[in-house]
Amino acid sequence: MGITRQTKQVKRIVEIFDKKNKAISVADLVKMLTAEMNKTTVYRILDKLMEDGIVHSFIGKGGLKWYAKCQSCSCEKHNDIHPHFQCKSCGVVKCLPTSFEIPQAKGFKVESASLLLVGECDVCS
Repeated sequence: MGITRQTKQVKRIVEIFDKKNKAISVADLVKMLTAEMNKTTVYRILDKLMEDGIVHSFIGKGGLKWYAKCQSCSCEKHNDIHPHFQCKSCGVVKCLPTSFEIPQAKGFKVESASLLLVGECDVCS
């Protein structure tokens, strides 16, 4: 289904991803936007942006959901299967510029995979 109307709220969330060069936790997004929209609206827009191939999500350390801007995805297919890195000291989360291929599992149709690397970033180490 995806985004059919570019509302003020949709534009605001896309603007945040355009300005950041790192992943953003859903908790931080909700906190940033609390004066502009409610939590349900943030989640609904994020789901639609994922459907449109504008952002992708992954689970970070502690089970928190993170979102990052896609590079070459569409509503038909997410092409940015790559690992993510989370610094255990400062908490920064980044997409790593390395891709990997999801292995085929006989008898299963794998649609997505997630790889999270945890350690210290270049600033903290």
